[in-house]
This record gives sequence, structure tokens and C-alpha cells, in this order.
Amino acid sequence: MFFLSLAERNFWDECSRAARAGGSDPHVYDRAVRPNFISAFRYHVGANLAAHGALEVALLWLTAGAMEEEEGIFSCTFLVSFLKRHGALVMPAVAFEDPRPFLHFASVPTMQEARTKFVTNAGQSLPKFSDPIHVVDIGCGDGVLTVSLIRHLVEVGKAPGVAEVLLVDASEGMITLAGKTVQEAFPEARVETITHRVQDISSAIDRKFDIAVCSLSYHHMPREEKVFHLSRMRSYFDHLLLFELDANNDAPDLYSPDLSLSVYQSYGRIMDFVYAHDAPVDVVTMCVDQLLMTEAISLLTLPRGTRSDYHMLKTEWHEIFREVLGPSFSCRCDTTCYGDAYISLFLLHYGRDEG
Repeated sequence: MFFLSLAERNFWDECSRAARAGGSDPHVYDRAVRPNFISAFRYHVGANLAAHGALEVALLWLTAGAMEEEEGIFSCTFLVSFLKRHGALVMPAVAFEDPRPFLHFASVPTMQEARTKFVTNAGQSLPKFSDPIHVVDIGCGDGVLTVSLIRHLVEVGKAPGVAEVLLVDASEGMITLAGKTVQEAFPEARVETITHRVQDISSAIDRKFDIAVCSLSYHHMPREEKVFHLSRMRSYFDHLLLFELDANNDAPDLYSPDLSLSVYQSYGRIMDFVYAHDAPVDVVTMCVDQLLMTEAISLLTLPRGTRSDYHMLKTEWHEIFREVLGPSFSCRCDTTCYGDAYISLFLLHYGRDEG
């Protein structure tokens, strides 16, 4: 992932304000912008214009940015297409309310490969359990990853079986799928489902689990809430497996260059994975609009504290875990499940230390 210098940050901010005040030439600042950042710069200005209702001028900036895009990141292009379909920078859906966009997203080859690496690396990092394991999956989605992880632990001899699985997800559609999927995979296990937001799960856990899994779920709250809820949960698990996107979407304020650049890179790259996967056009569009673009627009239009997504940098996750889990836990694994110049998907495993 690329970052701005302080001088660049200030310059992008000034240009965005100038464009909102009436400047409409996307090319006037080209010489002052780092060449490989021109499209991201125009995305920042164009997204801010669209967020303030200046759609016509926003499309001018974003279209100019699209003309410069290459190397598998086409955020300006995708946003132009979205704005032409919907006519405004507004969230067209509630993310995860309909499970189909996520199911397609999870089927994309890049995500499949990253999830497979997550399972394999978690299996290498976790200790050998002497008894059937108790697992809680916080933000379980359709339950497929839960099944893959437990099966792998049994296959490689890390667990003699599974005794209990607690599945938590805010989407009724997801939790229904997950409960059925996990129970069919492990008919001998006690499988319980709870329809709960990740933000509220700390009040719903009342017993000890060997493993807590958080796969692309714990980022739906700002840092201070992450700290609060993790503090309440830490006594209820021995091992925490976090699978997350490394992105700078938590600390930066609304309309800031840092936030725009992070969204440009992270969501643009992931949308490219979805568009590159061979699937019916309507399925791809549904996945992008109702999941990825909905999340991106939340970041681009809502202030911190009310938006739905707060992906953090991996270094920030480590800071939280050291702060909250303290000396009782140590980092057992820090590995990349997918990585390129713009984004990475990573696994962090923190385990409770004996004594």
C-alpha cells in the first residue's frame, strides 16, 4: 500500500477544496502530483465532489482519472460506472443483508486462495488440542470457512474432533446458511447460531472457547470500540485468529486524502478481482454494488463513528492486541495470505500463554 507525504496530503486537501469552490479542470495540477498517483488524486477530488452533490463535475474528474488507470487498479473507472448507474454517491444497499453478493465475493479465485492459506497457516500455528475443540466464529458469513478450518485441524492431527461451534453474524440470511452448513459438516457437534452485530457479541459470549475466529468481520467498528469489545471477550478464548485486509480506513477523517487513497487502492484492487472472475454480468454488478461499493461509499460519505467499515493497518492491529491482550497472550503467527503493491490479506494468531 502506498502513502502520502505531509506535503502531498496538504496539497490534495487544498485542491479538493478549490475544486468544490469552482475549479473544474482535472489536468491543471498534473505537474504537481506524483505521476503514479494522478488517478488516485483525481479519485480523491472526484469522490469528494460527488459526496457534496456536484455529480457533473465529479464525473469530469473521475473520467479523467480513468484514462490514466492501469496495472489492475481501476477505481475511477468503477466509480464512474456506478455513478452513471445510480446517479449519486449513495449506498444502494445494506451490506450483507442479502447473502448473495458475499457468496460470489468469496468464490473469487483470489479470495479462495487467500482463505486456503489462512486455513493452512492457522493449522501450522495452532497447538495440538487433546480434546474435541470449542470454536466461536465472529462474523461467520456462510460458515464455509469455519468448516474448512475445523476439517483441516482434524485432518492434520491438531484436534481429535469438534465439540461445539458458536456462529455469530448480523445477517439472518448468512446465519441461516452457516448453521445448516456447519451442522451438516459436523453432525456430532453442538452448533449454536446467534444473530448479532460484531459490536454486540461481547455481551453474548458467556463460556470459554479454544479458538475465536474473526474473518473480515472485526473491522466494522472504530478502534476505540474494537478495544472495548476485545477487552470484554479476552477471557473467553485461548486463541484468536484474525483474517483481515491491511488498509488505512480507520483513523483518517472523512474527505481526507489519506482515506481516499486507501479506499482507491484497497477497494479498487478487490473490485478488480471480482470483475476479472468469469461470471454473469448481473452477478458481478450485484456483488460490486451491494457489497464492495456500498462499503466504499460508506467510507467516502459518512463521518468516523457512523460509517460501517474501519479496516486498519496490520501494525495498528498489533498495537490493539498488545494493549488489550497484554502479557497473557503472545503473537504466534503474522503472515500474508495474499499480497500485492496495493493491498494484503493477512492472518494474525494470538494465543494465551500458560502460567
